[in-house]
Amino acid sequence: MKKQPLKALALCAVLAGGLTAVAVQATEVSEVLKAGAVKVQAAKTAQEKVDRIADQTDGLLQEFKQVNKQIESLRVYNSQLERQIESQKQMMAELVESIENATVIERGISPLMENMLKALRTFVELDVPFKTEMRAEAVEALFDNLDSAKFSSAEKFRQILEIYDIESEYSLSLETYRDLIDINADGSEVEVDMLRVGRVALMYQTKDKSQTGAWNKATGSWETLGSDYRRPVDQGIRIAKKLAPQDVMEMPINAPETAQ
Repeated sequence: MKKQPLKALALCAVLAGGLTAVAVQATEVSEVLKAGAVKVQAAKTAQEKVDRIADQTDGLLQEFKQVNKQIESLRVYNSQLERQIESQKQMMAELVESIENATVIERGISPLMENMLKALRTFVELDVPFKTEMRAEAVEALFDNLDSAKFSSAEKFRQILEIYDIESEYSLSLETYRDLIDINADGSEVEVDMLRVGRVALMYQTKDKSQTGAWNKATGSWETLGSDYRRPVDQGIRIAKKLAPQDVMEMPINAPETAQ
């Protein structure tokens, strides 16, 4: 009977020892779980850090590529600018040379223009006397322009060439106009209809058609024509006024002189 309480005490001791072992085991498991949770959290934090670094790296890579493109564009642009600057330098050198040449040309063109106007003045004085006053005034106006600072040398030269063109066209045109001339060589002027056929013939006819005449180059004076020329000159005046169709006209033209 005394052995039973001892067995009971031994059983309690075994149970107590088992419970203690279980408690210790549970504590160890808890510690392991906690350590695992810490590692998982640390791994998660590390992965997030890795993801952020990867995103930053990708952003930096894209930015690097963009910068590289800009650098390449700048290289192309700078190369183009260098070519443009070189071209501009060449143009500047050509302009300097042109300015120097222009100065030389301008010094030479001024006396040329003056000689051209002098020759034209003499030509008008010796030419068939049609619109003489108007043509002479045009030449004198260009003489005035030579000393004017209002016009450039190029503009002055253009004006001279223009009046030369006008004088040249007179040789190829048919024209009629009203004028006052001394047809009787007595100092009195009479209003007449003039007919100019180029520079080969210059004729007149009074308004009543009673008198017809022509300029005689040989004598340098007006010469009265016979009645045979009254109708042809009148016809020529009508053709010049475009009142009649063009036709063959009989005109008093001096025979060309024999070359000496």
